[in-house]
Parts: sequence; C-alpha cells; structure tokens
Amino acid sequence: MIDLEEQLIDVQTRVAYQEDTLAQLNEVITRQDAEIIQLKQQLRLLVQRIDELSQSAAQPGGELVDERPPHY
Repeated sequence: MIDLEEQLIDVQTRVAYQEDTLAQLNEVITRQDAEIIQLKQQLRLLVQRIDELSQSAAQPGGELVDERPPHY
C-alpha cells in the first residue's frame, strides 16, 4: 500500500512539474508571437519605404541612391 501511495505522489509531482513547464513554454510562445508580428510589420514598412525610394529615384530629377559621387 505504501509503495502504491509513493507512486501516486511521484506521478502527481511529475504532472505538476509538467504543467508548470507547459505554462512557461506558453508564455515564451506568446511573447515570440507578439515579437514576430511586430517584426513583420516593421519589414512591411521597410519594403514600402524601399519601394518609395526606388520610385522617386526612377522619376526625372529623382536622386539615385546608389550613384557614386563625381570625385570617384
């Protein structure tokens, strides 16, 4: 009977640790998801800005971004 009781306590202890680990992992995943969303938004803004710069450089009188200065 004591052996069965010890096994039950051991199983309950393991389940408690697993539940704690799952909660910690969930917090990490939630933070990473928010960070990924933020990074995707920043990337979209950067792509949009690059497109705008490319379009303005292609227009007459537009400044070429990659153009080397005349003294080179």
